[in-house]
Amino acid sequence: MKTFPSLLLVLLLAGCGASEPRAEAPAPTNPPASAQPTLHYTYRVLKVYPHDPQAFTQGLVYLDGALYEGTGLEGRSSLRRVDLETGEVLQQYDLPPQYFGEGIAVLGHRIFQLTWRSHIGFVYGREKFDKQREFSYQTEGWGLTHDSKRLIMSDGTAVLYFLDPDNLTQTGNLEVRDDRGPVRWLNELEYVEGEVWANVWQTDRIARISPKTGHVLGWIDLHDLLSAADRVRQVDVLNGIAYDAADKRLFVTGKWWPKLFEIELVPQGN
Repeated sequence: MKTFPSLLLVLLLAGCGASEPRAEAPAPTNPPASAQPTLHYTYRVLKVYPHDPQAFTQGLVYLDGALYEGTGLEGRSSLRRVDLETGEVLQQYDLPPQYFGEGIAVLGHRIFQLTWRSHIGFVYGREKFDKQREFSYQTEGWGLTHDSKRLIMSDGTAVLYFLDPDNLTQTGNLEVRDDRGPVRWLNELEYVEGEVWANVWQTDRIARISPKTGHVLGWIDLHDLLSAADRVRQVDVLNGIAYDAADKRLFVTGKWWPKLFEIELVPQGN
């Protein structure tokens, strides 16, 4: 990426952690992983949608015909409802300037949003984006999703944290591992058909993770998803996974990307 030194500094600091974050929670105890082989996938683009190139995407959710998006950077962080087809921002709440917005999850009538290093998260009403409460956590905040019963959070390490959505206390944690060992830099999360999918920061890969064992069940390689022509302007890393559970559609985008992609997975070699 071509950039001026000041912009380079912003990118290094704003990539959801300029250095390895510190997790202060107790070390996870994983159940034994199965001998199931790790699957590998490429992709096929089904449709391309416009995406706000000013959105530093940190969290992405599709629900009831609309996208919910959390964006980052201090002084520019927001929570948004976005029209999928046009990319138009239909509703927006701007975070106080001292907060660096991170992952979001929509559960029932509530929206949950993390911040990066402030150790503070927010809960909003889904309809009006009215802030209902704050909550705290010990680690950095990166990605967030849910399995309908628990919030699932990442902090840039190889650990996933489980939170009770009502009292927002930690109920457990799990280390994510593949055949080579712990998988660090877990970033934006999405719960897809019983699996936790995670962008891995500074890569074009998504890990498909078992929420029971922490084992990586599959790797999705999204190399060259954003074309060279789209990279002539300022863009950052792949980050943002949304799943339409009703119609089985998968959407991905990135920070400052001008496009959002609907893709289907293709087993590697096909």
